[in-house]
Amino acid sequence: MKITLTQFLTLDGVVQAPGGPDEDRSGGFEHGGWTVPYWDEDSGAFIDEVFERVDAFLLGRRTYDIFAAYWPKITDPADPVASRLNNLPKYVASTTLEKADWHGTTVIGEDLVKQVTALKQQPGRELQIHGSRTLAQSLMAHDLIDTVHLLTFPVVLGTGRRLFADGAVPTAFRLTASRTTGKGVTIHSYDLEGRPTYGSYG
Repeated sequence: MKITLTQFLTLDGVVQAPGGPDEDRSGGFEHGGWTVPYWDEDSGAFIDEVFERVDAFLLGRRTYDIFAAYWPKITDPADPVASRLNNLPKYVASTTLEKADWHGTTVIGEDLVKQVTALKQQPGRELQIHGSRTLAQSLMAHDLIDTVHLLTFPVVLGTGRRLFADGAVPTAFRLTASRTTGKGVTIHSYDLEGRPTYGSYG
């Protein structure tokens, strides 16, 4: 399986608490729910397309807790997101979560890189990460994420946690697809290329 990451971010790179005011107030963050005014059918259609390719999920602890509190309540078998989240295998990366009650969940504790590398070797289409900033950063540092879908919302917040923070491993990507929604969200898909190359205009 290849690992894909789908991430919502602002123009200044913030990924914290996209879905609601109380989703993540850590660090005094007061801008939660910044994606909501820009969500439309175009955004939803892209997410549905992503979920059509999934065979398993890999989530960080905070994202897992948010998903597990909401999606099991959505029982419509025709819902493309809920049906897959509730029925497909889920792996949650956490050294503090002792028990996961959501059906089909396995906790990955120690040796994250080793265990995720083993999951990549399993047959299937996509092992998908949604949100899960800290987990994504850890895996990108080891070149374990193959494809990144970035949904960039036309808003600047000035504060908040970022996906590509200082100290990130220099990495080159190749653009494979792009589109813009009716409300101005740009969606870019990138495949991992490796290390950047450099030159000079002089």
